[in-house]
Formats: sequence, C-alpha cells, structure tokens
Amino acid sequence: MSEYNLTLPAMGESIAEATIIRWLKNEGDSIKKEDLLVEIATDKIDSEISSPVNGILKKKLFFPNEVVKVGTAIAILETEEKEPLKKRFYSPLVRSIAHREGINFSELETIKGTGENRRVTKRDILKYIHLNKNKIISPYNNFSFTSSGKNDNDEEIIEEMDRMRKITASHMMESKNISAHVTSFVEADVTNIVKWREKMKDTFQKNTGEKLTLMSVFVECVVKAIKDLPMINISVNGTNIIKKRNIHIGLATALPDGNLIVPVIKHADSYSLGGLIKIINDLIKRAKLNQLKPEETQGGTYTISNIGSFGNLFGTPIIHQPQVAILAIGVIQKKLSIIETPEGDFVGIRHKIYLSHSYDHRVIDGVLGGGFAKKVALYLEKFNCYTKI
Repeated sequence: MSEYNLTLPAMGESIAEATIIRWLKNEGDSIKKEDLLVEIATDKIDSEISSPVNGILKKKLFFPNEVVKVGTAIAILETEEKEPLKKRFYSPLVRSIAHREGINFSELETIKGTGENRRVTKRDILKYIHLNKNKIISPYNNFSFTSSGKNDNDEEIIEEMDRMRKITASHMMESKNISAHVTSFVEADVTNIVKWREKMKDTFQKNTGEKLTLMSVFVECVVKAIKDLPMINISVNGTNIIKKRNIHIGLATALPDGNLIVPVIKHADSYSLGGLIKIINDLIKRAKLNQLKPEETQGGTYTISNIGSFGNLFGTPIIHQPQVAILAIGVIQKKLSIIETPEGDFVGIRHKIYLSHSYDHRVIDGVLGGGFAKKVALYLEKFNCYTKI
C-alpha cells in the first residue's frame, strides 16, 4: 500500500481557502473512488470533496471548523493505485464555454492545450468545438448546505442563523458601509414582451424542453444598456475606478431554505436570446438544488434581482460588492394607460413593470444611474413581439 495525500482542490481563481464542515468517513474506513469524504465551505458556497482513489482513510489532518488553504493536504489515504494525474486548471471563460457547449470535465481533459503547462486556452476550446459539433450536456457534482438547530421556550423560539445567512448578513452590512446607496425608479411598458411569451411559450417548451421565462429578455436588455453606458460595469478600489471589459451578469436567486445565492452568467453579451434562456434556466435550477460550482457564483460585474417573483412592485436593492449597481425588476401588472399614436391618443390596457436601480453615488451620479434604468426600460419597450428564438 502507498500513501496518497488528499489536498484541498482549487475552486476558482478568487478562492484561497475553505473551512472543514464535517467528515463523512472515519479513519480506518474503506473508501471507493468518487466516495464523498468531507464537506467544506467557502465564502461563496458549500460543497463536498470525493476520493480520487480506492483505498482506506488513514488519517484526517484537519478537524471541523478549521480553515485550510487551497493545495494543503487535508487527509492521508492508503491505496494500491498509482497517484492519479493532477488535473489542469481551467479559466472561468474556458469553463463557461465548455458548459455552454455541453462538454463535461472528462472530455475537457482530452482537449490539447497550447497554453502554459498544457493549459487549455479560449482558442483551443473553440477549435475543438469547431471540429466536434454534437455535444451532450454533462452532469454536475452535487453541493449541499448545512443548517443549524434551534432552541425554544414558552414565549419565543431562538434560532441561530445558518452559515449562509451569516455570510449574507455580513455582505449586506459591508455593502451599506462601503457604498453610498441611491435608488432610481422607472416604469416600463412590457406589453410586447408579454404577448411574445404567450405566443411562443408552448411551442418553445415542446421543441426544446425549456420553460420560456422573461428573465432572458431582461438580461438581454440590461446587456444592451451596459454596452451603451459602460461606466455602470465598473468596480471601485480605494480611489481607483476599475473598468470591466467583460459583462458578467449575476442573478440574485432565492433558495428553498430562504437564503440567497447569485449565480453568474459569464460573458452574457456572447449569448443569443435562446442561449440566455437555456443558461438562465440551468443556473437557477441548479442553484435551487444546491448544485452550483463555486466558480459559477464568482466574477459578476452587474446584478439583477427579480423581486416581481415575490409580488413586489419596486424596492431598494443592496449592491453586490464589489459591483457598483443592481437592478430590481418588479411584478408585471395590467394598467389603464394613455397610448399615443400618430392618429391620436387613446386609453388602453398595457402590461407595466417598475425598475428599481440602486447605484453607488460615490462614482455614479443620478444622470448615469437614472439614465441607465431608463435605457433598460426603452430596450424593453422596443422589444419586437415577432422575435424568433
């Protein structure tokens, strides 16, 4: 038997450490390849580490609640297998392209990399896709969340925040302390979009198996507005303004346990409307099943929150640091409206929503912050109800 050091794997470029939550195997237990060994937590997401080999868990090197650096050995395994090859690092862009094209990790490992240390570059994966058109969407690893217990007495119930709620609370307070929040409100007529969805939804679902939601249109219009007003797509470091070349849209998503997570559509401007529908449905579905990968919640440059799903008209969303703005989309309502036409004005029923745009007044003034919300509204109102997917 030989010893194999199980290390804490890299979970994204911005994650340097994780906390041990609990061990799923005991010392001396026999383990099979892909058996789950330990639950870990980062400031983004909780996940599990599986065994890369068959063997025995000889020794745990860290205990629950201890913090471990990426690349540090967390356990010693005994195995008769040769030490497995180390997996290559893949950039978020390459992972995003692979996910979009249905390339699973095993297939990704077969792609010839021309970058440093055989790293697969954007050019490498696009060349591979060009030569291999038909792909199957791959399954994803499972991730799990932990929750705390509760105590009660005759008059009240005391329940400690779970770990995700504590992190969310800390982030919200940090954001309010960092950014000077201001919110602008704009009403938008989305009648054309509602009619389009009603016309397309049944056929689209029958042909693709995908549910046709309106969030894809909202994301597309936000991306167009960012291209027109790129100073919304920035962050701040001290007195320096950092302009982002890429547009990565975060979607604030409520989880079944009441917590919040923000999956990110990387390079959102590279998708067609049909592509946005598929990736949004996939990200939200896996978010609610606790199946997101850590890198899928990182790197956002602008965030959208769909408060209309709770029946809310408008709100004052808190900025997701280190971003400088966030858009909340309210519930769609039918309203009596004055409709202006070349033949004259008349009263009709239209579908309306409110857009609530919170922005950091340190770097974004009302002209830009309010103007951006209006720009999104104009793109929503100009949507062609004859658009094909």
